[in-house]
Amino acid sequence: MAKITFKQPDGTAQTVEGDTGMTVMETAKKHLIAGIEAECGGACACATCHVFVDEGWLEKVGKPAQMEEDMLDFAFDVRPNSRLSCQIKVSDALDGLVVTVPEKQF
Repeated sequence: MAKITFKQPDGTAQTVEGDTGMTVMETAKKHLIAGIEAECGGACACATCHVFVDEGWLEKVGKPAQMEEDMLDFAFDVRPNSRLSCQIKVSDALDGLVVTVPEKQF
């Protein structure tokens, strides 16, 4: 299990526990995190689970694969620390991960 903090654009935050092997998106949906739409259900076929990874976590989370980068082209307000949360697997190494939900998903 790993604790993941989801920050909202208004500054509020919610810390939840994610099960190892799940994705950050699945964790968000399980805990009803506002702003994570996940319309494709985690198939990397949309950009409605877009998040900004906290700068201190970028190395541990890793870089997006080409398919994810292609989908990020459809996201709103893409930044160097943008990721699709469906492509980030929860692991013990991500305990304490902080991500911010964009103001809007598309």
